[in-house]
Amino acid sequence: MVALLTAGALAMAFSLFLTPVFVKLFKKLEWGQFIRDDGPKSHHAKRGTATMGGLVIIAATLFGFFTAMLITGDTISVSALLVLFMMVGLGVVGFIDDFTKTRKQRSLGLGGWAKIFGQVLVAVTFGILAINFPTAEGVTPASTAISATRDLPIDLMILGPVIGVTLYLLWTSFIVTAASNGVNVTDGLDGLATGASILAIGSYVIIGFWQYNQSCAALGLADDVAYKCYEVRDPLALAIVAAAICGALIGFLWWNTSPASIFLGDTGSLALGGAIAALAILTRTELLLVLIGGLFVIETGSVIVQRAYFKVTGGKRIFRMSPIHHHFELKGWAEVTVVVRFWIVGGLLVAAGVGTFYLEWILR
Repeated sequence: MVALLTAGALAMAFSLFLTPVFVKLFKKLEWGQFIRDDGPKSHHAKRGTATMGGLVIIAATLFGFFTAMLITGDTISVSALLVLFMMVGLGVVGFIDDFTKTRKQRSLGLGGWAKIFGQVLVAVTFGILAINFPTAEGVTPASTAISATRDLPIDLMILGPVIGVTLYLLWTSFIVTAASNGVNVTDGLDGLATGASILAIGSYVIIGFWQYNQSCAALGLADDVAYKCYEVRDPLALAIVAAAICGALIGFLWWNTSPASIFLGDTGSLALGGAIAALAILTRTELLLVLIGGLFVIETGSVIVQRAYFKVTGGKRIFRMSPIHHHFELKGWAEVTVVVRFWIVGGLLVAAGVGTFYLEWILR
């Protein structure tokens, strides 16, 4: 518990007090946001705002986590390192995209397939590492089974090692690309993706800590609930790294809220989506991500539905503009109103996800 609180507090202090330093640096480097011409007219005033804020969040997370481990003397687990690997890896993909935009002064950076290739490369590397490093009891950070609130009796390895591992890596890549692109699509209004990510990642502080208390490896677990235990490697470490990310996001939100002094950029949105995906995979709550990341699902779904309807009908639209947050902007909602109401929706979906997780334990 001490490490969890320390990691969150240190990461928050880092991003809260040092973000203005990064803003000045990024402006000096001319890392300003380029605004697409076909977007809402009110967004044109944001042109030139410092971007690549994901670098601040990643730095704050690493500082908070590793300093907390050093202070408390706790062992750094492989599960925590895997989450940080995913976060940094996708942050690098996003940075390349952002840097290309700022250098060429256009709203498009990496091509779509180039970005997906980078995401899949990081996801596959993560996936391979995650089914290694077993504990003495044989528990690895991830498993080849599909999971909801815990592993389901659907193990992909039943199809043989080659096909099983291939399907597992495809499944992992799908979760990672879906989550990272979902956060990326949501990052269109000041503070929207940051606040939604705090809610989603914060749920894994609760889930990880609960799994730690009810772990099959826990000493003194009561006999009457032992059959409900969770086979998750390093659940407390996952809660600690989630707390560090949340702390970094809370401090960053102070400067990212409207009117934003700095944007997440793809560096931040892809990194956060990757962290959410990694936490879902390693806590064995993959399908639960539909609820915990429900706002990101809605945002991504609005883009898919809009494009499909546009093609089928020969140019007609369901929404005035997608993603759906722009639809409400064009209907006359103030930007802050859209953001807060979307946070409420995201928070309710996160609550439903955490509630489902706990309800499964009660009813089991």
